[in-house]
Amino acid sequence: MTQFPLARFCLITPFLTVLSLLVTAAEPTPDLTAKVNFEKEIAPLLVHHCIRCHNPGNEKGDLSLATLQSIKDAGYLTPGKPEESYLLDVIHTSADTGKAAMPKEGPPLQKEQIALLTRWIKEGAAWPAGLTLQEKSKADLSWWSLQPLAEVAPPEDKDAPANWQTSPIDRFIFAKLKEKNLKPAPRATKRELIRRATYNLTGLPPTPEEVAAFEKDQSPDAYERLIDRLLDSPRYGEHWGRHWLDVVRFGESNGFERNVIINNAWPFRDYVIRSFNEDKPFDQLVIEHLAGDVIGKNDPDVVVGSTFLVCGPYDNVGNQDPVQAAQIRANTIDDMIRTTGEAFLGLTVGCSRCHNHKFDPIKQQDYYSLYATFAGVRHGSRVIADPQDRQTQTQKRQPLQTEKAELLKQKSAIENTIQQRAEQKSAAYEIEWTREPAKRTGVEETFPPVTAKYVRLTSQGLDTNPRAMTGYRVDEFEVWTAGDTPQNVALARNGGKATGANSRVAGDFAGAYDVGLTIDGKIGACWIAGSPDLTIELKAPQTINRIVFSSDRSGAAMSNYKATFLAEYKLEVSTDGKTWQEVASSHNRKPVSSSHRRKRFYDLEVTVEERSQLNEFNKKIREVDRQLAAIPDPPSWWVGNHSQVNGPFHIFVGGNPQRKGETVVPASMTTLNQVTEGYKLDANSPQGQRRLELARWIVSKDNPLTPRVLANRLWYYHFGTGIVSTPSDFGYMGTKPSHPELLDWLALQVQKNDWRLKDIQKQIMLSQAYQQASTFREDAARIDSDSRLLWRFPPRRLSGEEIRDTLLSVTGKLNLKMGGPGFRLYEYLQDNVATYVPLEEFGPETYRRAVYHQNARAARVDLLTDFDCPDNAFAAPRRNTTTTPLQALTLMNHQFTLDLSRFLAARLRQDAGTEHVDQQIDRAFQLLYSRAPRSEEQQAARALIAASDLEALCRAMINSNELIYLD
Repeated sequence: MTQFPLARFCLITPFLTVLSLLVTAAEPTPDLTAKVNFEKEIAPLLVHHCIRCHNPGNEKGDLSLATLQSIKDAGYLTPGKPEESYLLDVIHTSADTGKAAMPKEGPPLQKEQIALLTRWIKEGAAWPAGLTLQEKSKADLSWWSLQPLAEVAPPEDKDAPANWQTSPIDRFIFAKLKEKNLKPAPRATKRELIRRATYNLTGLPPTPEEVAAFEKDQSPDAYERLIDRLLDSPRYGEHWGRHWLDVVRFGESNGFERNVIINNAWPFRDYVIRSFNEDKPFDQLVIEHLAGDVIGKNDPDVVVGSTFLVCGPYDNVGNQDPVQAAQIRANTIDDMIRTTGEAFLGLTVGCSRCHNHKFDPIKQQDYYSLYATFAGVRHGSRVIADPQDRQTQTQKRQPLQTEKAELLKQKSAIENTIQQRAEQKSAAYEIEWTREPAKRTGVEETFPPVTAKYVRLTSQGLDTNPRAMTGYRVDEFEVWTAGDTPQNVALARNGGKATGANSRVAGDFAGAYDVGLTIDGKIGACWIAGSPDLTIELKAPQTINRIVFSSDRSGAAMSNYKATFLAEYKLEVSTDGKTWQEVASSHNRKPVSSSHRRKRFYDLEVTVEERSQLNEFNKKIREVDRQLAAIPDPPSWWVGNHSQVNGPFHIFVGGNPQRKGETVVPASMTTLNQVTEGYKLDANSPQGQRRLELARWIVSKDNPLTPRVLANRLWYYHFGTGIVSTPSDFGYMGTKPSHPELLDWLALQVQKNDWRLKDIQKQIMLSQAYQQASTFREDAARIDSDSRLLWRFPPRRLSGEEIRDTLLSVTGKLNLKMGGPGFRLYEYLQDNVATYVPLEEFGPETYRRAVYHQNARAARVDLLTDFDCPDNAFAAPRRNTTTTPLQALTLMNHQFTLDLSRFLAARLRQDAGTEHVDQQIDRAFQLLYSRAPRSEEQQAARALIAASDLEALCRAMINSNELIYLD
């Protein structure tokens, strides 16, 4: 009998064992004489044919075949009674259709297999206690990326060119080239090298002066000194910081439905740039990203690193349905889990949210252990200041706060005296309050007929604040004529005209809160008052006797927000708009709340002397408030908030928070149990400790994934393609390494170099592989079309940021100011949701490097978007490079490039002289292409200037491939 190979057992609890079964093409051969063996005969059959569609989290037909109980609960099996077991019905061939209902995907079960299942059920459907069937992932723990780093000596080859025998990198590269009968390209020219290196490390073009000096320098270490200079440039951190911000999905709006801007996330961007410039050890960066608030409580420069956890999109609509709120919370933590797994480990951990990973050996248990780790993290801002700054601020505020408290105490004493007197007369006051309180759903006032051309509603107190005069809502205001056929003459369609200031304006929806909504004849949409008065001018004088107004006529707003309404008011009429007559008020209505009752008592009882005293106190309080406001608040940064969330934590069956499965605790991923020393914490362990332990495990010396992933990212950003071409997926669905030994050598260099990156980057750039020319060779391309084996340096197009920064640089307009709040290439319009309208005109405030642009999610920004800058709603571990008509149209016609063409022409005239056309042309070529023009180019340029002007030449050169492609 064929033995079915079993994978390892994984203990989840002392009472539950999960069996992972290897799915192979081999089927068990039934033994008709012995009792059916479940583990060897039935389990493999169910796993191979059924479990993929019928497991917890993927229960097609509401049937899970993972346990005997789940099959029985679904009504598919009755032990001992095959004739009552529906499971057998669906796998038998139907006489009507000639097909079996199940399995839907794949061939039907053979007669022998059906007979085996029938025997098993007849014998009682024995199933080992605590055994759960699972589909086996495609890759197991023997997968290449999960193995320890291999320290392989670089191969030596005497046939290699002498200059390829020195660097270990070149020796690895040459060995692969030799396997494919490929030869490396010659060395690039000095002009190509300085242009390549300068863009690679700073994202900017070299100046003509830098190119000339490098080409002139014949010393053997000229190129090495060039690299050292570029690595020391502050521009390095700006460029390489942008790479990392792509990986960690840094954005400055929350995304989703509202997508509102986040104005205080920029300190994280500056922290990343600063970290790269300082060559901060990457393992330290990881720890600060996951637990900066734990290890650097009092150090803002460390705490800000934990913005990593909350710099992704999140839904802040605030759903009141507890089921939906739980799902939104699960989605929020899922973003943290996915980004952590992909950015540091190159593992698509998020695929284990609903079930065990189908391709990689990542269990659902691993996912929810990380869920427990991040359970205490929430998006939001927090004051960030060191203790000394906090103490200084407290010392400045404390005497003012003490003074204000004393003033408020004295003021309150006077007010209480007034209230006490009023309470003694309350019966006399309240006897006049005969009518019901004002209601948001409608206030109706009737009065003797009066002639009016103007009607005015004046606020005297809101329901939420009896002393507030503005901010109330009116969804409809009606003025009715007297007589047998009353007519609402306030309606706009009847000639009415409404006047009143708007306190709220929706830039993306003109008129959303406009005063005209009060007389449009529709309820729902409201005017939000920016003035105490609402005035209605009638088309002609009318005799009126009734006015009706409301804030929430239908009552629909009461269920989700308070439609602020007028609790105290007066109504006046006028025939000329100058002399007014009061026709109704709320003074004889009952107050809507106790605070309104107090306010009425105050107005009725306060004396002139008391009012004067209170005004003096208010004046002093305002002055103290002014002094307090002058003391700057400590910085509040978007670093997230952390709270203690204790267990028990559960697996969510099928990813559904409402279906809680087995319990889990914060722990390391079992995926690396064979190569790393894992950890497991109590479910009630401090939330900060959970994240710190995770960070330390990720960068532990025995973890092979983190240095491999990091080394591959470095290679990708230097050569345009990683050794693994899927930088954030080192699993089964990712690509395998083109140079596995080289990848491990680089990963070990990361560890040996204490996780500092600049020295490794220097080694890469000093290699002959990096210094090759990019010359195309058809014979080599037939073998390796995308240059993965590096028989030449792969040319590339500049990124959107590099193109924009280049245009600003060559025109002399680039502002190299570092840090601080970013600039915007859009107009930001925000109401309940946000709208981002691309700018049509660009001022000097936008001429900073693109890394400082305030990148909002789902916000199109012409040139940057057209040239494939990713939407940071998701991580972008690698950039796409497309070729579209929009790119040419943008460079040719966009106002930004038209402006820069004009600026470039002005610079050329200034640098070369107004009358010296040839010098202008030469200077243009040096600035844009880092070379002198060829004779035919000189002639063509001269002809274009003669036919049009210098700006036309500048515009043409800005639109050239040579500017935006790098050899």
